[in-house]
Amino acid sequence: MDDTVVDQPVRLTSWVHGRVQGVGFRWWTRARALELGLTGYARNLVDGRVEVVAEGPRERCDTLLDLLRSGSTPGSVDTVVERWTPARGDLAGFAER
Repeated sequence: MDDTVVDQPVRLTSWVHGRVQGVGFRWWTRARALELGLTGYARNLVDGRVEVVAEGPRERCDTLLDLLRSGSTPGSVDTVVERWTPARGDLAGFAER
């Protein structure tokens, strides 16, 4: 694969299902994303899920997705649904919303 394609930033949007609200999950996700140099946010949804949006190199976003699914998160993750799109470049830092 062409290196320029691999280096293109991507946007990962993931919806984390399980017992992930009120357990420090967003804080933990923010810490991992910042360690990976990603921008974005994690926010609680009214249905109990947490939405995680992260932008950066595909490899680092893949690492964050693996961490979300790792079983080492706060709370209890049942499943993670993901969507990949081109990066928009409209995010700065990584916020808990």
